[in-house]
Amino acid sequence: MEDLGEKIRSQALRPGDKLPTESAIMQAYGVSRTVVREALSKLQAGGLVETLHGVGTFVLQPRPGGVFRLEPGEIATSVDVLAVLELRISLETESAGLAASRRTEEQLVAMRQALDDFEHNVTVSGDTVAPDFRFHLQIAQSTGNPYFADIMRHLGTTIIPRTRISAIRHQEGGAYLSRVNREHEEIYAAIARRDPESARAAMRIHLTNSRERLRMAQEAAQKKAEAASPPITSPLNPFRGS
Repeated sequence: MEDLGEKIRSQALRPGDKLPTESAIMQAYGVSRTVVREALSKLQAGGLVETLHGVGTFVLQPRPGGVFRLEPGEIATSVDVLAVLELRISLETESAGLAASRRTEEQLVAMRQALDDFEHNVTVSGDTVAPDFRFHLQIAQSTGNPYFADIMRHLGTTIIPRTRISAIRHQEGGAYLSRVNREHEEIYAAIARRDPESARAAMRIHLTNSRERLRMAQEAAQKKAEAASPPITSPLNPFRGS
C-alpha cells in the first residue's frame, strides 16, 4: 500500500492509469490475494484509486485535504459506526448476491428510482440519506428473505455513516457523494444483469471503502488527541517517563 501510494503521489502512476491486476501485484510483492485486496481497499479509502468491478483499478486525480477529519468528540461515535459497518459488510454482501439471483423487474425499477433520486438530490444539494437507505433496503427486500429487510428496517437510516458523523457529511461536498453514487451504480449494474458474484464484490467494495475511510480518520484523530495530552507523571516519581 505504501509503495503504490508513493508511486501515485510522485506521479510515477498518473491519474487515469490502470493498476496491474491482482495477480500481477501478488507476484511483484510476494503477497497473498487477501493482502492485495486489503491494500487496494486502503488506497480507495484514501481517495487515491477507484475500482470498477470487472474493469480494473484506476488512479484518481489527487484531491486536496485527503481523508475527512474527525472531531475529538466524534471518536466514540466512530467506534460504533465502524461496528455497524462491519455488520453491514457481512449482511449486505450476501444480500446483494441473493438479490442478483432473485430480484423481480419491479424491484429493479425501485432500485433505479432510488439511485435517480440520489443523483438528483446530489445536484440540488437535497437529502441523499433517504434514497441511499431506500436503495440498500430494496436490495434486502429483493433477496426474498424477509429477515434481511427486517434487520435493515430495525437499523434504520443510522446505518448511513454521514447521518451520525458531521465530518463525513461535509467531506468534499458533491465529490464525495458522486463517488458513493458510482459505487451504488456498480452494485445496481451487477444486480440488473443477474450476476451474484459481481454484486457481492461491488457491495463489499462499497462498504469496505466507507469502513476504511472512517478507520483512517479515527486513527488520525486518536493520534492527534494523544499528542495533545501531556504525559502523566506521578508526584512520587517526577522523573517517570524521562
